[in-house]
Amino acid sequence: MKKQFFALAVSCAFAASAAAQVSVREPWIRATVPAGQATGAFMQLVSAQDARLVEVRTPAAGIVEIHQMSMQGDRMMMSAVEGIDLPAGKPVALASGGYHIMLMDLKRQMKAGDTVPMTLVIEKKNKKRETVALQVPVKPLTYVAPK
Repeated sequence: MKKQFFALAVSCAFAASAAAQVSVREPWIRATVPAGQATGAFMQLVSAQDARLVEVRTPAAGIVEIHQMSMQGDRMMMSAVEGIDLPAGKPVALASGGYHIMLMDLKRQMKAGDTVPMTLVIEKKNKKRETVALQVPVKPLTYVAPK
C-alpha cells in the first residue's frame, strides 16, 4: 500500500511539473470614469517553461485584446498582438507603455475596489493550451504600480 501511494504521489508531482505553471504577480485593472468604454489590465507573468500568452477572456468586456505600445518616430502607437512569449523563468511585465491587456466595450464601469474575473490562455511548446483563472482588483485612476 505504501509503495502504491508513493508511486501515485510521484506521478502526480511529475504531471504537475509538466504543466506550463504560469504564476501571476500583482494583477490590476485601471478604474474608469462612468462613461468609459475601455481600460487596461496589467500584471507580471512568470512561466516555469517556455510558453506564450495567446488569449485573455473576461465577462466584463465585449472585446479583450493583448496589446503592445511602441514609439514610432515621435508618436506612441498601440496595436493588438497575437500573443506574448513567456521565456522560462523570466518575468514578463504587462505594464503601461509596453505589453498590456486592453478591455474594450466594457459592460460596466470599472470602480476602484471591485474585482473582475479574468482568464489567461497559455499555449505551451507542444501547442496544448491551459488556462489560468484570476480575480483581478480594480485600482484607482491615479494608481501607479510599484516597480
